[in-house]
Amino acid sequence: MQFRVPQFIDIEDKLFGPLTFKQFIYLAGGAGLVFVIYKTIPLVFAIFLMIPVAGLAAALAFYKPNGKPFIFMFQSAVKYFTTNKLYVWKQKIKKASDKKEEEEIPATSFIPTSSSGNLRDLSWSLDIQDDSLLNNEQEK
Repeated sequence: MQFRVPQFIDIEDKLFGPLTFKQFIYLAGGAGLVFVIYKTIPLVFAIFLMIPVAGLAAALAFYKPNGKPFIFMFQSAVKYFTTNKLYVWKQKIKKASDKKEEEEIPATSFIPTSSSGNLRDLSWSLDIQDDSLLNNEQEK
């Protein structure tokens, strides 16, 4: 028995001509807000408010940075600008009982460390041994 698998489930339906429902709501809301600004404020001053509102409505409806709707970026920007950005480091004071517990736990792993001088000496000794082995084989 074969079943039909739905495809293109991430594409929204076009309800208002070439616009989806969300796009229509963003554009209608922006147009309504522009109309209210136009009627309440003199035109000379209203233009400075109407252009950003219309641009924001168009960006919300059509702009998709990195394939995601603009509303996600706008929401993150609003959250960033409205939340507290002061990060204070608070030092944790360890109690004497905590120090004793740490001392009782044995170290189970050993991580060897080496400096660049040790590595240089090791590589030099390996070079010397290789050359001496080659010289011995050539003499035979």
